Amino acid sequence: MNFLTKIKTRAQQVNKTIALPEGEEERTLIAANEIIAEKIANIILYGNKEIILKKATDLNLKNISKARIIEPENYDRKEELAQIMVEMRKNKGLTKEKALEQLLSPYYLSTLMIKINEVDGMVGGAVASTATTIRPAFQYIKTLPGISVVSGAFFMIIPDNSFGENGVILFADCAVHPNPTDKELAEIAVASAKTAKSIGGFEPRIAMLSFSTMGSAEHEMVDKVKSATNIAKQMQPDLIIDGEMQADAAIIESIGQKKAPNSGVAGNANVLVFPDLNSGNISYKLVQRLAKAEAIGPVLQGLAAPINDLSRGCSASDIVNLVAITANQAAGLF
Repeated sequence: MNFLTKIKTRAQQVNKTIALPEGEEERTLIAANEIIAEKIANIILYGNKEIILKKATDLNLKNISKARIIEPENYDRKEELAQIMVEMRKNKGLTKEKALEQLLSPYYLSTLMIKINEVDGMVGGAVASTATTIRPAFQYIKTLPGISVVSGAFFMIIPDNSFGENGVILFADCAVHPNPTDKELAEIAVASAKTAKSIGGFEPRIAMLSFSTMGSAEHEMVDKVKSATNIAKQMQPDLIIDGEMQADAAIIESIGQKKAPNSGVAGNANVLVFPDLNSGNISYKLVQRLAKAEAIGPVLQGLAAPINDLSRGCSASDIVNLVAITANQAAGLF
């Protein structure tokens, strides 16, 4: 059973309800149709019901009739949600009128429905920016206890299975935090370890990446990665983690042995933590295109509920995969 099949099988078993706020978008509808057919999750689509059903008919998507369709302006618990929002953000000057206005956005509405346990998780971003998709989560869901930063990880499934964990490598952060501090980078490493273990199903071996390997270069950017590695070890002493190291030293055994002969990670890493968003985002896109790898994610790490953001260049199959991961998260497997 391959990596994706395992994730989908677990999703089928837990029977969670996942919100898709971009219900009128074609890729989202195609994905929802497949998700329902495969019983990966129960689906809620947001948007104009007439438009959604017309597009489903035009695309011959017969399972869309089994989805719950919510038109935000007609949702019957808006007053209740608005009151929750005002209580949480009254110190920011939020009024009930403004809260009701925000609830016309499917991103806010689906997030608040998670807050009241009517929905188990949300996947959006096929149309909207990352900021639009996850801003409501930052405001109303917040982060897990002990975690101050949200990050985004990708499971990269590489055709050459000699890399990582039989061809699977977790990349982070590739989606959210532009320039983490050493403490934040350590939190990203710890969160990535949890993602690798509970969603990926493998024991994480974490390489903290840099342009230096074990002191081969001196710079404040190298110092940050060194410090982050030490902080992560203090946060979770049983982590298998090492750094700083260059990417080739992290994943190629012969190079790892030369550059970091005393490392328990070098040459055998299955989790790569990048020092900033520039390097992480560029790297995952290059690996995806040049190595013809499949990029599953981003899986958002650190939030107190499973809310995930797609790339606007995603395919329908990307949406299916991320919904399956979100269902796993909602079941407490994350």
